[in-house]
Amino acid sequence: MFPKTTIPYHAAISEVSSAGRRNLTLTDIQTDPISTIAKEYFNESAKWNPDVVENIITTELIPSNYSSHKLLLLEFSQYLEKYLWPHFSESSSVHHVFSICLMVNEKFLQKVGPWDAFDTNTEKFSLLFKRVIHLMTDPDQSYFFHRTLLVFLIHCFQSLENSLVRVECLKLVTVGIWSNFAHDSRREQLLREYPPLQKLWNSSQKKLNAADEATREEMEYERNWLSTMLSKFVELVYAISLDDEVDEEALKLCERFAEFFIDLEAQLPTRRFFNSLLDDHEIIVLCQMAPLMKRDNKDVDLLKKLIEILGFYSKFEINDHTGVALTDLEMTEIHCKRLIDLQHIVFRQFRKEITELPLANLGSIETREDILWHLEPLSLDILTRLSTALGIRNEPLNITAEVDAREYIMNTMVNRYEKRISQIKKINNQPLYPDETTLFNDSLIQTQFYSGERPLALPKLNLQFLTIHDYLLRNFTLFRLESSYEIRQDLEDIVKRLSPRLTYPERKTEFGGWARMAVPIDSFNIVSIGQPNLGEDRPSRVLADINYSVKKYSSIVAKEWDNLRKHDVLFLLSIQANEYSADKLRDDEDFREHYGIKYVRGCEVVDIIGSDGRSIDEVQRPTQEDKASKWNGFVRTLRVELDANQYMLDMDRFNHKHSEDVHQTFNVLVRRRPQENNFKSVLETIRDLMQSDLVVPEWLQKVFLGYGDPASAHYTKMPNRVHDFNFRDTFLNWEHLKESFKGKPIQLSSDEVEPLEPPYIVKVLDDPMEEDKPAKKSKKAKKVPKTSEVLEVASYKLPNMGPYPQDKPKLNQVRFTPVQVDSIYSGMNHGLTMVVGPPGTGKTDIAVQTISNLYHNYPDQHTLIVTHSNQALNQIFEKIIQLDIDPRHLVRLGHGEEELNTELSFSKYGRVSSFLEQRIILLAEVTRLSQSLNIVGEHGATCETAGYFYTTHIEPLENAFIRQTADAQTVENIRDAFPFHEFFSNAPNPIFTQNMTAEEGLEVAQGCFRHLNNIFSQLEEIRPFELLRSNYDRANYLLTKEAKIIAMTCTHAALKRRELVGLDFKYDNIIIEEAAQILEVETFIPLLLQETRDGMNRLKRVVLIGDHCQLPPVVKNTAFQQYGNMEQSMFTRFFRLGVPTLQLDKQGRARPSIAKLYNWRYKALEDLDKVCKNEFTKANAGFSYDYQFIHVNKYQGQGETEPVPYFYQNLGEAEYVVAVYQYMRLLGYPPEKISILTTYNGQKALINDVLERRCGWNPYFGKPAVITTVDKYQGQQNDYVLLSLVRTKAVGHLRDVRRLIVAMSRARLGLYVFGFKPLFENCYELKPVFNQFNARPNTLHLQYGETYPTPRDLDNLGDVSDISNVEELGRLVYKLSQEQIQSMRDEVAMMMPVSENE
Repeated sequence: MFPKTTIPYHAAISEVSSAGRRNLTLTDIQTDPISTIAKEYFNESAKWNPDVVENIITTELIPSNYSSHKLLLLEFSQYLEKYLWPHFSESSSVHHVFSICLMVNEKFLQKVGPWDAFDTNTEKFSLLFKRVIHLMTDPDQSYFFHRTLLVFLIHCFQSLENSLVRVECLKLVTVGIWSNFAHDSRREQLLREYPPLQKLWNSSQKKLNAADEATREEMEYERNWLSTMLSKFVELVYAISLDDEVDEEALKLCERFAEFFIDLEAQLPTRRFFNSLLDDHEIIVLCQMAPLMKRDNKDVDLLKKLIEILGFYSKFEINDHTGVALTDLEMTEIHCKRLIDLQHIVFRQFRKEITELPLANLGSIETREDILWHLEPLSLDILTRLSTALGIRNEPLNITAEVDAREYIMNTMVNRYEKRISQIKKINNQPLYPDETTLFNDSLIQTQFYSGERPLALPKLNLQFLTIHDYLLRNFTLFRLESSYEIRQDLEDIVKRLSPRLTYPERKTEFGGWARMAVPIDSFNIVSIGQPNLGEDRPSRVLADINYSVKKYSSIVAKEWDNLRKHDVLFLLSIQANEYSADKLRDDEDFREHYGIKYVRGCEVVDIIGSDGRSIDEVQRPTQEDKASKWNGFVRTLRVELDANQYMLDMDRFNHKHSEDVHQTFNVLVRRRPQENNFKSVLETIRDLMQSDLVVPEWLQKVFLGYGDPASAHYTKMPNRVHDFNFRDTFLNWEHLKESFKGKPIQLSSDEVEPLEPPYIVKVLDDPMEEDKPAKKSKKAKKVPKTSEVLEVASYKLPNMGPYPQDKPKLNQVRFTPVQVDSIYSGMNHGLTMVVGPPGTGKTDIAVQTISNLYHNYPDQHTLIVTHSNQALNQIFEKIIQLDIDPRHLVRLGHGEEELNTELSFSKYGRVSSFLEQRIILLAEVTRLSQSLNIVGEHGATCETAGYFYTTHIEPLENAFIRQTADAQTVENIRDAFPFHEFFSNAPNPIFTQNMTAEEGLEVAQGCFRHLNNIFSQLEEIRPFELLRSNYDRANYLLTKEAKIIAMTCTHAALKRRELVGLDFKYDNIIIEEAAQILEVETFIPLLLQETRDGMNRLKRVVLIGDHCQLPPVVKNTAFQQYGNMEQSMFTRFFRLGVPTLQLDKQGRARPSIAKLYNWRYKALEDLDKVCKNEFTKANAGFSYDYQFIHVNKYQGQGETEPVPYFYQNLGEAEYVVAVYQYMRLLGYPPEKISILTTYNGQKALINDVLERRCGWNPYFGKPAVITTVDKYQGQQNDYVLLSLVRTKAVGHLRDVRRLIVAMSRARLGLYVFGFKPLFENCYELKPVFNQFNARPNTLHLQYGETYPTPRDLDNLGDVSDISNVEELGRLVYKLSQEQIQSMRDEVAMMMPVSENE
């Protein structure tokens, strides 16, 4: 029985498992018989014994009913890698094959690399695959056996990126499967329609005929296998009766078959020929006619849903043979053509028997009822002949169950000719907010305990998608369900805190508690219902006013409610408590029923209404004080917009007397954390995008959908490849450039001599990709070897921009590595650039330099920067500011802007203010210029007058100077002709000097002119801000016209997409940092913040920077995360597809010794020179080692504890970590340089408690920089990290290598890990790290008598003091604390006499 509530906030999603699956504990590892077998046989020295495999099946797995912990233990013991696969051969037993499938399935379930265990021996894997598909037709095997093999095949077909697997899978879905069609005429028709298929068919037949008998038999078996599986599936479906008890194993096998067929339909390489076979066999019709469809019992609900999904994909809007997406219009045309063909055949062959159908209007024969009206009067003989003429199978598959032949034929015709409902219309009519039925559906709760035993009626986000519409639809469905789950989590927490109860005798609902995120509603009124738009029946808009009071809340909570703003999403609840609401909720009790939650509706804030009834203008960004002045007392009014679709459904039910008026019952208003509340914007954006024809750039589309050449979007394959690059300050000197392009021929442009001084312009002379393209494909054509592109390098001198310090360009100081330069180079080219950035490899630096180069190379283009977190965005922005980029072209959108470490404001409105302030400064300069030239007039009054002044006076003076100095021989000639001496008299240095040459003097003068021209060009750009009167218009003008570099988080992009598109926002380049941490759909939306023009997307460059080896996006529901694969980012998907990537190969964060704890996960990750000198070579004061794993035994008789479910704590480790922190502080370590991390929220809370208890009494200790979980600390770093692993019974979610990499890579100088050694050191996934930990002592080794920082070298261990346990360290800390207190007292005592004398 599943609990009927969501898991608590503190639970780690990866730790959540159903009752049927549990984590492997240390006791299991030590005591289970499987461990004994593993120790004896799973090693290189042991001899192969086939009886071991049989014994494990018969004595361990079958008696335990294949228990999850037995399978997990076998996987943990590397049964597959060490025993099954090395000894697999043609003579292997059935149980051997079965065991391999079990282990592969377990690896998929545990998210452990499933195919790593298999070597590249294609023949051996091919043998395994053949054994599996042959065993699938073995009638002597059990349903469970077949289900295990089928799950293995499902995993294979979901891993087509692996060449070993792909080759075998695609043998089952060749054009040869069409030999199973009921009528050869249908195949011939398809081959005629698509001539390339005729060649494929002929080739397939030729291979079949040329093969020897054994090979032909195998080929025919592969051709017929899918048809056999379809027949087997239908047989199983018909075995489920209307009323009798269902065979659970048969039902589970049916579900897996349905999942398998859906997967085949949902990928183009497998769908191409399979869909026609599915249609020919009329599987959907047979399933719809099966008795189970009329069965009321919920046990078959999942199978019904899966069959419905299979039916949906069988008629998806795509041409199976060309892969082209079909529009609604094209689908209608195909439908009409099919109906016309039907009418023609009926008219020619059956005009006497079917008289009206050939002459009927198409619109009158496209529904089920209309088609049956024409068919029902016909005899079975006529129906049979008609279906044969139409190329439709006229008798069901050869199954034992009886099927009514007449009903079958009619249903097949309805299935063929019935019009499909448009998916876009269905989605447009769906409410975006979840209601109480969606939120409190049992299936939503059960998905959080997904065990992998059964499939789910959910879409999967794998590698490939049929069309962009398919991509959007799958993401829409999953995102909607995931957001519903998160909303329910919030609502459950809030309602529990509110404690609704029934009062007597009034029987009214009152709230015994309170919740920070909820307020009682005083009144709710619908104030406006807009007329429906043309072609729609729902209202265009529904507005309501909500009144509530903040009187009873503290000022902090009231302030949070007062901070609500436009577009915030809220929820309206109707809670009607019952007699049991005040009682404690039982695990098996329905949450909604217990607390009396009757209705839940979503809404969006449109306006905040003041006490005078007018809306508070948010465009002016009012402060809290401004808002407070508009309110009298504590009553607040919000104007909200309801979902029009939901409103229409509610009112229809009310008008038909099926329900009360929902809107009169709301009594609680709920808000959510803003960072978690963008679901409506994302869903709205996906829905909007579904209406458009083309949404991604054409050059990216194939890669995006997962088809064709994965490298097709790489710059080397782009038709409009860039050949000239101005690298500006990318290279520090000539040697740096040559190092960076090592291996590529470099030649100097004419008149250049080595060594050239930066900056450099690089020109690509030879494009090797052009040479590698033969004019025509031919088997005999020789492959031309690729040649390296030749680079021509030229240097130029940066122009003098003026005599003032602010005129000097800011230059890059980073010496980029060759791979970093390749990344920058690729990012400057058109196309897709993927950069894998391991920890500390300078991802931000290359992003910033790429942005800077694009800014200078393409001044008319706009670049969008997107990150997952505000912190990462601010890091990028702070580095951009340090480069030679004009601040007026920078805008930082969103609410994280205030955290920027800069005095300037880069928000939209901050930039507007900056422009207006700059206007005053520049106009003052114009006035000073006019006065210096004795030109009378108010020339600096406005931007317009300044413009006239420039064209009338300044430009002629500059032109006259150029004419006069054309033949100047000395600097004196230039100085005498220069007209602006007085204006530039305030320059820090004289403009002209005696030792200048004439050429230098002329360049200085030109620099002064550039300075002046820059003043007037800036004023020209500022001029619109004079004309636009409102800050709102100015901000939007700035965003769309002036800003060249725009930064925002992916959340902000989702929230503001509609607004940005409405403003005609445009950008040419997009750089997404932290791309591996962003949900697929949230990466997709920033690509589409602009409208297409003439059917084309103007996006030229997409740069994705991330690290798929670290933690993925957070998905709170286990099923959506694992089954739906929602945690897979676009970055990871592209990586799996084989899109070319550049992996940064030198880290500059951590000591080399610490870096070794994680660099094994990356290919050739080395260290920069800077981490081998200075502070990196010195020891950590008071510690013998720079990193250690400290074994923490049970403390006070306890290891890990779980005071409430999933709230894991370990008091011994918490005390140890805090004691080490105290020790470090007493030695002088700054608290801001120490971070305390843990793997669980429960331990984080415990460490905070212990720290407060141990350190709160003494302000000297202070608080560390942060106490948080490893997951939350991703993307951050500190000098010293103390890490608590918590668990002592089971390894837990640290077994995910991605989490391990994050944990090991946060520290720069010192990493001290606290955990239970016997548990973690035996975990296979952790071995690369724990092998290094075990090379050092597992007790804390300290150096007494040192203070921070120490001059001791890193390799000098000094006089080691071994700390055996936390108690010993506690005594040491106490002693040092007393010494510190005494020292402070002595200092105070010494100061006292001085104070008295003074």
